Formats: sequence, structure tokens, C-alpha cells
Amino acid sequence: MSEIGEQHRDAAGSAVPPVVPRHGRLPKQGAAATYLKLAASVVAVLAVSAASVVAYAAVDLVQSVKPGTELASEHLLDDVPDIGAMDGGLNFLLVGSDKRPESGAFGDPEEESAELNDVTMLLHIAQDHSHVEVVSFPRDMIVPVPECPNPDDPDGDPLPAMSGVKINTVLGHGGIGCVAEAVEQLTGVTIPVGGIVEFDGVAALSTAVGGVEVCVAERIDDDYSGLHLDAGTHTISGYDALAFLRSRHGVGDGSDLGRISNQQIFLASLMRTLQADGTLSDPAKLYSIAKAVTSNMSLSPALQDPVKLVSVARAMQDVDLSKVVFIQYPTVYSDDGTAVVPAESAAQLNADLQADATVTVDPNATGSTEFGTAPGEAAPAEPAPAEPAPTEAEPVPAEPVPGTEVPATPDTPVVLPGDITGQSGAEVRCSTANEG
Repeated sequence: MSEIGEQHRDAAGSAVPPVVPRHGRLPKQGAAATYLKLAASVVAVLAVSAASVVAYAAVDLVQSVKPGTELASEHLLDDVPDIGAMDGGLNFLLVGSDKRPESGAFGDPEEESAELNDVTMLLHIAQDHSHVEVVSFPRDMIVPVPECPNPDDPDGDPLPAMSGVKINTVLGHGGIGCVAEAVEQLTGVTIPVGGIVEFDGVAALSTAVGGVEVCVAERIDDDYSGLHLDAGTHTISGYDALAFLRSRHGVGDGSDLGRISNQQIFLASLMRTLQADGTLSDPAKLYSIAKAVTSNMSLSPALQDPVKLVSVARAMQDVDLSKVVFIQYPTVYSDDGTAVVPAESAAQLNADLQADATVTVDPNATGSTEFGTAPGEAAPAEPAPAEPAPTEAEPVPAEPVPGTEVPATPDTPVVLPGDITGQSGAEVRCSTANEG
């Protein structure tokens, strides 16, 4: 039998070109390395033993990643490990775009879409991973915008600085990179990575976790978003979850501030769901969550490698829910009442974020505003270990003198000013209906 590549002749004696075996096109070295790293992370994190499942999941997740924009400070993530929790803290910018899906479920995507960041959130993970803050910025807040790279011409002249603009217009001006630089200037913290999520992404994520439980204090009817819920507790997913997050006219005072409070109810419940027994140990659910994220979010290049997403997620998986705090950036109405501007207390919140301080919301703040939420039934919590009684060898600490400041420690968080609203991940709060 002839060797491969040996020259053959046909019946007429003419030379026939050697037959060379054909193979499938090999992936580029970078992509192949990513597949291997992701397969290893799937084994380590999800404990999936079937090689065929691992291979499919790895390739499928990598191929589903959507392109994103590199932020100016992204180099700070160069040393994030492939597997295991990352070292140090992280600031992540989440932008929710109002771009309509191509399905037409929320109107004509060509006629009714504007490139607005109607949701702008800063996720702050502490240096020691002991606490997390999620800060929501009202869409109608007036902010200055610094010079920022032009996403259509990154190597060309930067886009000009602006002043007195609503923050939700910045995405259309200069993309997520410009939004990040505006939030950096506003808060004084560095933001290396971010992501944009559109309508379908929220629906997909809520479905991937098996639904999110929300509390409603009184019946809500909002024809604008399609939200219609009776008073009580509901498990919502898909477009019902999206309607809950989009509702403005039906909740609180009918403003974007009320919508933020509603979104915090959902996000706190989502955190409780992710930490509940079974979710983080269920390979099928974790794969569905990863697929929902990579398929529906445009992530910064540093996070497009799913193993880095795993590393970031592992940094948050053991955070006490009482130390995951959802905060609404404090604002007051502008003179003409058409927008809001940062309140004086914003300076304190900025300082706490810069100092990586553990913070908590004043328990009376959220319920005392027109756009607030109502307290719900407390989430179940593990009993705290009993403290040993003091002995002669362990003297009782002296009580602080009234009027003196007690320094904050990881066990005694800083209480934010009374006009800063929000809630912790451990709190169950209920949506209130807009009666206007």
C-alpha cells in the first residue's frame, strides 16, 4: 500500500498529485488556550466530570461572548488569576441600555431605540472581599463629563468634555468608556471594567436562576411596563422580571428614583437566590447563568475570558448578605424640577468608597421617602454564635463617652447619612404602588 504523499499515476501513466489528508481548521493559539483554561475552570468550579460536557460547555461559552469596549483602567486586571478568587478589590460599571430587542417585544428597535444608559450602577468589591456596595445613579442626574476616547476612532482626537448633561445621555455620546470616566470623576474611584446589558439579558438571567422572589406591598398596575401584580410574594422570571425592573409609573412616587428602589428589591433577592442552597453547587444552573451573562452582555475585553468572570464571582460568593449594600446615589431636585443633582451627602459616600469602608444604610432612610419601599418579612438567618461571658481576665470594655466618635471597624460599619437610601442583601423589602 502506498505511503501518504507518494506520487501516483493514472491508467494513462500520467502523474497524479499526492493525496494529502484534510483536517478541520485548528483554532488560533489564543482561542485554544482559552478553551483549555475554561475547561479546567469548569472542572474545578463546577465539578463536572464528563469530558464531553466540559468540552461542549467550554467552547459554547467562549463562542457566545459578545464584543465589548476596553476601559482606560483595564490594565489593572492583568494579574487576575485563571482559577480561584482574585486578589484585592474591584470596581465594575454596569450599564443598562434602553436599546429595544430585535424581536420587537418592546417596540420597533429602529424607531423607538435611543442609545441611553437608563441604568448605571457601580459594583464595588472590597479589597479583602468582606463587603460589597452597589451604587445606582439616577438617570436624570446632572453630571460633568471629561474628555473621553471616541469609540468610533480610538486613535483620533478625544471627544470634548461636557458639563450640565444628564448621565443617561453619556452612553450615546461616547460609549461605556465615557460613562466610566464620568462616574470615575464623580466618585473619585477607578473603574477598570464594565459591561452593557440590554433588555433580553435581564429576562435570560432571571430565568437561568429559576426565578427571583419579590414582595409587593399593594397591588401594582403599570400599563407602560406591563407590570400587574397583586399584593404578596411572587416568583418572577423572563419578561415579567424585566417589567418589574422597568416599572416607573407603577411604583413609589412614579419617578426614576422609585424605579431604583424597586430594582434594589430585585437585586437583593437575586443575591439571596444565588447564595441559597443548591444554586452555586448546581452545574446546570451555573452553566445557564454563565450562558445568560456571556450571550447578553457586552463585557470589557478583560472579562471576556470566562475564567476571569469565575475569578471575580468567587471573590463575592462568601460575602455576608448583610454586607452587600445597595445604595441610591443621593440627589436633590434641580431648581426647575426637571432633573436631579448630587446632594451634599454624596461627598461622604464618595469618601467611603475611596476609603474602601464598610457601610450600612440608616434603617429609617428608605421608608421615609416618597420613592422608598416598605419593610417585608425578615429573611431567615443563621443564629449568631453566643459570646462568652466576660471574666476577670477579660474585662468588660468601657462604654463610649456620649458625643465622642467611635471609629468604624469591619464589625461596626459606617452609617451613611440619613438621606441616602437603599438596603442590604439580607433585607426583604416590598414594592409600594404609585397612587398618583
